[in-house]
Amino acid sequence: MFQRKPRLLTLAGLLLSCSMLAPAAASANTFPDKPIEIIVTFPPGGGTDLLARLIGNYFNEQLGQPAIVDNRPGASGNIGARMVAQRQADGQSLLMVNSSFAVNPAVFDKLPFDPKKDFAAISNFAFVPSVIIVPADSPFKTLKDLIAAAQAKPGEVFFGSCGNGTPQHLAGEMLNEAAKVEIAHIPYKGCGGALNDVMGNQVGSAFVTASSTLPFIESGKVRALAVTSAERSPLLPDVPSVAELGYPGYELNQWHGLLAPAGTPEAVVQQLHEAVEKIIARDDVKAKLTSLGYTVAHDGPAEFQAMINADIDRFQELAQKIGLKIN
Repeated sequence: MFQRKPRLLTLAGLLLSCSMLAPAAASANTFPDKPIEIIVTFPPGGGTDLLARLIGNYFNEQLGQPAIVDNRPGASGNIGARMVAQRQADGQSLLMVNSSFAVNPAVFDKLPFDPKKDFAAISNFAFVPSVIIVPADSPFKTLKDLIAAAQAKPGEVFFGSCGNGTPQHLAGEMLNEAAKVEIAHIPYKGCGGALNDVMGNQVGSAFVTASSTLPFIESGKVRALAVTSAERSPLLPDVPSVAELGYPGYELNQWHGLLAPAGTPEAVVQQLHEAVEKIIARDDVKAKLTSLGYTVAHDGPAEFQAMINADIDRFQELAQKIGLKIN
């Protein structure tokens, strides 16, 4: 009897362990078993919302379950991000993000989640650079002209952005750092306000997303001086990058992708990534992304996570240099 008890206890322990592991294995094998929720941290109608809905339209085709887009704006995206961070790590709740997600840790003293540890990257599937624009009749014909004016009159040349702490704001401050000038910042409540004031000659320059500005550049209502991506954008092949104009290393190319709660099974993360890859491979989806002003990206979980973490670190460093805080 004394020899059998340990064997019986061991067998019971194994059975208990297997029973505890069974639900996790089943969730990975049966995913998805209900509609997939995509939380968007911006209001309906904006670029990030449109991307979430475009990708989500094909979830049923690729995953056998539809996507439900839920807009949860507020606190620069932190409300929606906290919701997803607290959800069950089963792949059924996703967060649609752009580069603002990596800016927030730099400009908020406290976040209700850890942006590096509480999420699992799935896919970065779209890039859009910002573009430096001036009024159509501006005396600034080139970026060199703008910087020369800022050097001659520090603090008297202005740039508008899509808002305090946005990637466009940081792109402007990055130019100040790179060129060692002081172009004063005017924050707007969205890129549209900055764009309108450039067209109306109310502000001398602005950093705005290329996707929001493309039609106005093509129609000649504003002039593009440079793009903020490391290289020229296929959307604006005739517009040089800031880096090629004498500022090597300058780059801010706004990414857009999906995150899941940390701890989501690797098999589920990979399944979601492969589904996104198949969706953006569709000719109609590629055409739509291009028409919206985006460049298709193909960054998988590891690459996207590394990109997010690197941007969190560099934006934190920049914010400390310029003393940028929102709260």
